[in-house]
Amino acid sequence: MNGAVRLSILQVISAYLFIIILLLIVRKRGLNREKEIIISTTRMTLQLILTGYILTYIFKTPNPIITVLVISIMEVFAIQNIIKRSKNRLSKELKKVVIFSMLTGTLFTLIYFIFIVINIKPWYNPQYFIPLAGMVIGNSMTGISLGINKLVEGFKNQVDMIECSLMLGASPKDASKSILDNAFDSAILPTINSMVGMGIVFLPGMMTGQILSGSSPLVAIEYQIAIMLGILGSVSISVIIFLLLGYKTFFNNRMQIKREEL
Repeated sequence: MNGAVRLSILQVISAYLFIIILLLIVRKRGLNREKEIIISTTRMTLQLILTGYILTYIFKTPNPIITVLVISIMEVFAIQNIIKRSKNRLSKELKKVVIFSMLTGTLFTLIYFIFIVINIKPWYNPQYFIPLAGMVIGNSMTGISLGINKLVEGFKNQVDMIECSLMLGASPKDASKSILDNAFDSAILPTINSMVGMGIVFLPGMMTGQILSGSSPLVAIEYQIAIMLGILGSVSISVIIFLLLGYKTFFNNRMQIKREEL
């Protein structure tokens, strides 16, 4: 099969027509989003160009230290994104839970995937490790972000009900069960929905990229199934760790809810 068709600079520039269309729509509707759209488009372009040059260098000179450093940077930015984009104020304890759950869920999934599922050699091969890490970390970041919002909002909206349950003898875990279940469901639902439509409604990015680069569709499907299951596992593990540890930060040692944290 032939490799991917190379795009000229003019061809890439022509794709920005869709940004112009969006800007016209936004201005026509009076949504006042022009600045945000222009900044996000500019950032995306510059970040991807820089990433392209960096990855080209890394792929040509595989090194375990560099690979681990790149993954570490990705984790740091993902954790910062989760905390900064939270709609609610997060306590120091909850931030620590975010860090622990994110690192535990994503690293466990990556290690299992690299050494067991695809068993690449050397294990630090950046051509595999970095793209896989990006998908796993990115989706886990989204899952935990959704989980945080649902968890905090749930405690805020149901604080009276939780206190009544505690007074009736329920444990903090039992009193918070409905909130945790709702938060977990909301966090994993986007991943499940994408799996439902995959292959029929749309072709996922990884699979599309492999096909465009000349890989057999069957090979692309094998990788896509494996990575999608890995993403689901990473999101599930990261979110459940966050929720099971996170809800405890809303209670004190006497099993009373901390209203000052809400």
